[in-house]
Amino acid sequence: MQTVFHLIAAEPDQQRTALTIAENLTKDDSVDMDDVAVVAQADGIEPLTAGGEGSETVESMLKRGISFKACSNTLDLKDLSESDLVDGVETVSSGGGELTRLQDDGYAYIRP
Repeated sequence: MQTVFHLIAAEPDQQRTALTIAENLTKDDSVDMDDVAVVAQADGIEPLTAGGEGSETVESMLKRGISFKACSNTLDLKDLSESDLVDGVETVSSGGGELTRLQDDGYAYIRP
């Protein structure tokens, strides 16, 4: 199974909840996960920025094999560059496009 989490909200509690659910999914022995990904765009980009609130959690999750994808449109809009992101975060041309592609590839979509 494959799941993608959509991180879009500015609210830190919502961001923490989404990241916690994604991490818990990888620890759940009752499901056989092939991949867990997090796509961040708009105000949900904060945890993926180096030094941003939640960045330590993102670093830890990357080490566990969870992939993180940052919307390049959001980076442009917020005047950020790839170098502003946590090491290991991938950029994608658009968050919406990546979510669509992943769902087309069979990923379940979750937006906590």
